Amino acid sequence: MKKYKITQIRSVIDRPEKQKRTMRALGLRKINRRVVVNVTPQIEGMIEKVKHLVAVEEIKKTGKKTKNI
Repeated sequence: MKKYKITQIRSVIDRPEKQKRTMRALGLRKINRRVVVNVTPQIEGMIEKVKHLVAVEEIKKTGKKTKNI
């Protein structure tokens, strides 16, 4: 499954309430905080609404499996 790393790069001060609620729903509350989320159509829509406040990176799978001993 594809994942995105989303970083908040701008403040939500003086932004519409809808954008503030969208940022909270993404799990972002402070500048320079990051969250990793699975990509769904809902998440992509949320990112589109606040794209001017966040930076998005796609996380590539490495294919390596680790073993816990």
